[in-house]
Amino acid sequence: MRDVAVIAFAQAPNRADTGGVNDVEILMPVIDEAVTVAGIDRKQIGFTCSGSSDYLAGQPFSFVMGLDAVGPWPPITESHVEMDGAWALYEAWTRLQHGDLDSALVYAFGKSSMGDLGRILALQLDPYTTGPLWPGPVNLAGLQARAYLEKTGRTERDLAEVAARSRRDAKGNPAAQVKGDVAVDDLLQEPYVSSPLRAHDCPPISDGASALVLAAGDVAREHCARPAWIRGIDHRIEAHSLGLRDLTTSVSTALAGQKAGVADGPVDVAELHAPYTHQELILREALGLNGDTAVNPSGGALSGNPMMSAGLARIGEAARRIIDGSAHRAVAHATSGPCLQQNLVAVLEAGEGS
Repeated sequence: MRDVAVIAFAQAPNRADTGGVNDVEILMPVIDEAVTVAGIDRKQIGFTCSGSSDYLAGQPFSFVMGLDAVGPWPPITESHVEMDGAWALYEAWTRLQHGDLDSALVYAFGKSSMGDLGRILALQLDPYTTGPLWPGPVNLAGLQARAYLEKTGRTERDLAEVAARSRRDAKGNPAAQVKGDVAVDDLLQEPYVSSPLRAHDCPPISDGASALVLAAGDVAREHCARPAWIRGIDHRIEAHSLGLRDLTTSVSTALAGQKAGVADGPVDVAELHAPYTHQELILREALGLNGDTAVNPSGGALSGNPMMSAGLARIGEAARRIIDGSAHRAVAHATSGPCLQQNLVAVLEAGEGS
């Protein structure tokens, strides 16, 4: 296996509504920052891969317009996934394993504010039984949360504690949208959005973008004093129909974590793509994380959840802590689909590549 590392990461500030600013205008400063920090001439980057969604943009092939932020002339080698950018990173990592290229740019973007996000996301559901009911993601998460609390004996206070910690930790994240000190008791006085979930248990509507640069072997060492080496990465998917799986666990996350090697050493930091408070608890259990692991020190998706970019941001945030020396080994997780349907897990470490 070829050694590949994250050597630079940048993201746009998460905003509830960026108004008339288009995707290219959001992306340009983010891509420019990531490439500048990496110190690799843009023309020398061997591969570019992006993650986005035409449904969010409201037009076909919206990712082609997004390439204007890259400056694809002279022509570049480029690919795209109609998913969160974490899966674009997986494709770029796989491409670098071929050995003929040494670097890759990965970016993702999404403006969740442009339409009715609940109706847009309902389009990914089973079109015969669930889709025609048009349940929004918050409604489905409420069903999952209720089942989880009843099965495990956890309480709504446990969920509120996750929200309070996330907001507190997000104060140190300049890109965070929702942050600040708030008392758990005050959160529990808020009305339900979809019982047992309240507003603080759910992700904000966010516009945003993320970008990072991957480099292999000596190129990574040359351009970064402390690369975040990707030691393992895997992704798994569960049944499309919600009724065919146990929503209180995440078998796909557990399997992806096992294949990626999460349990092969202590985990200093875990950036989990948990848009809802109860999902963080489910993911902690699936990955076997203990109290010694700092979970979502960036604030996580509860502090900003731009569709198609939030999962890539979790990898970037985990890598950032290795690059800056505050962590030695980190786990990053991304999810896609309703109720943790598809999950990706990556293990990143400091230290020399083999």
